[in-house]
Amino acid sequence: MTFDLLVKDTRIIDGTGAPWFRGSVAVTDGTIDQVFRTPSPRASAKTTLDGSGLVTCPGFVDTHTHSDLELFSDPTLAPKLRQGITTEILGQDGFSMAPLYRDDVDAWETHLSGINGRLDGEWSWNSLAGYLDAVAKQDLAPNIATLVGHGTVRFNILGFSDTDPTAGDLEQMVEHITEALDDGAIGLSTGLVYPPARYADTAEVKRLASALHDYGRPFVAHIRNEREQIWSALDEFIDIGAEVGIPLHLSHFKLAGPPQQGKVDRALAIIETARERGVDLTVEQYPYTAGSTTLTNVLPPWVQADGPEQTLRYLRDNESRDQIRRDIEEWRIEGWENRGAYTGWENIEVTSVQSSANKSVEGKSIATIAAERDTDPVSVICDLLVDEELEVSMLLHQLTETDVQEILADERVNVGTDGLFGGRPHPRVYGTYPKILGQYIRDENLLTLEEGVRKMTSLPACAMGLDSKGVLRPGLDADIVLFDPRTVGTDASYEHPGQFPTGIPHVIVNGEIVVRDSEFTDARPGQVIRK
Repeated sequence: MTFDLLVKDTRIIDGTGAPWFRGSVAVTDGTIDQVFRTPSPRASAKTTLDGSGLVTCPGFVDTHTHSDLELFSDPTLAPKLRQGITTEILGQDGFSMAPLYRDDVDAWETHLSGINGRLDGEWSWNSLAGYLDAVAKQDLAPNIATLVGHGTVRFNILGFSDTDPTAGDLEQMVEHITEALDDGAIGLSTGLVYPPARYADTAEVKRLASALHDYGRPFVAHIRNEREQIWSALDEFIDIGAEVGIPLHLSHFKLAGPPQQGKVDRALAIIETARERGVDLTVEQYPYTAGSTTLTNVLPPWVQADGPEQTLRYLRDNESRDQIRRDIEEWRIEGWENRGAYTGWENIEVTSVQSSANKSVEGKSIATIAAERDTDPVSVICDLLVDEELEVSMLLHQLTETDVQEILADERVNVGTDGLFGGRPHPRVYGTYPKILGQYIRDENLLTLEEGVRKMTSLPACAMGLDSKGVLRPGLDADIVLFDPRTVGTDASYEHPGQFPTGIPHVIVNGEIVVRDSEFTDARPGQVIRK
């Protein structure tokens, strides 16, 4: 028999956590045909890759991405693909690109611009099916799937308002979620620190999450607080899963700043207790001590409650600026995760702006910019957001390395990048997976190679309900990565993030080689995954 592709004489790690073995992998018609427990099977193939000295494993599944609009300008998603990421999960933090049935799509795009950038072209869709159809026309290199966003469906019904929905409003939101699930969304996401989802009470979140019950798809959450109120935020999320009876997935698990740093054991015990209660809960983490999000996230909630145009009016108004300043400095809003105050302006850096006039601030802290401009941090924030029409991203140094390692070592935790593109991005956009393989596995022995691969393959695939991904097994999708365990690593840093990894020479998507000898090929075999 002649296979389409044969990877010969390689160390196979199948993604399940089982010990590696030496063998070969054969691919036919985009699926794994056979896994041989011999380095030199009696078989021929149209294309053969020599895997000697390399590890062959399933393609990495990134459970937290912000590539929703980036893929329209770069359908290879080059920084992700070169890491070995073969499947991306979009629609995170309550922000999906569909369904969108309001006329003010421009306002929604502006609202999200600090996280997702802007679309280079016209929005040609309303429904989630329409969005997926538009993506499918992009000649993708990796696979993509999307969640439907709580914030998106709330925007459809209530706009950016912080008002409570009526019973009728709630049912309309449920209808939009159900429609999106029928259109192929793999689950529901929420971002309870981001407007407009942050204005939802627990009853609203629970009702919307209940739409997942008959589908068996996950509810993915950026919980309401990751710092001083993390315990009540975890309780809220877990109780919803227990009461509604749905799978849960906790986004970018962390203990953000004092006083909770150093309490990983307590947090992991809550997760273990939830699973012992019968709650189907999985967890994701990026392996860095800095987070990244939109700069608007340091603003008090009221500033964004009436949409981006009103936000910009507040930011231009001196009286409103003074109120913003006092809310931040005096901690006047109960329950608000006041990121600027607790992180410290010296620990918050601007990573991306759109205009050439402000490019010089990329990579600088808010404190540094304020000193250079002889002004205060809140004035810097307001000025930048006005100049850039809210399209500003930031990086926050707010975690400890000890906490990061303790979380990563837990068996329930899978890996995700949470990577934002543009400007001078967080190094996780380029380096998440090779950092784990090189630093945490080879150099620091935090994990075995088999366990590390499981956290990047079968565990995230299972969490997202992707039954044909994450394991090297006959009949499953031929998404495959070959890496050199002796040299794999990343030089991507906070100062110089845009560097491709070393030691990942070959990446295969749906049976086609998309990276060969660390160079991109012309293959574009990526698929849109619809449930």
